[in-house]
Amino acid sequence: MKYLVMVQGTQADYEAQSGKANATSPSWSEKDLQAMFGFMGALNDDLAESGELVDAQGLAEPARTRLVGVDKDGRPVITDGPYGETKEVLAGFWVLDCASLDRVTEIANRIQQCPVPEGAPLYPVVIRPIMGAPDDAS
Repeated sequence: MKYLVMVQGTQADYEAQSGKANATSPSWSEKDLQAMFGFMGALNDDLAESGELVDAQGLAEPARTRLVGVDKDGRPVITDGPYGETKEVLAGFWVLDCASLDRVTEIANRIQQCPVPEGAPLYPVVIRPIMGAPDDAS
């Protein structure tokens, strides 16, 4: 079964990671960033070695977002920048091919162990089955 495993963040989190402390997160040091990148690299290596990793990507900050919608007449409405209605956004993801929900839950728990600076916000890891995948049993 394939699963989408997601981590969340906010624009403020991205700013903190670039060295700008704010009301919700302390400034990340270069050592903090390297610890996170090292942890994620080791996780991805382990998942690749086990054959469970299909893809994994970190996403650019919300300020670099573009929303495309339509107005009442069906014309495109394009908005750049972060979307104010949403506090937390998708910060990164893995597509995993795991034998069971229990296994992907073990991996999500491991993701929760990623080092962050003291006082940094913690978000739940979201697991969603990918429907319609060739080996989807439902």
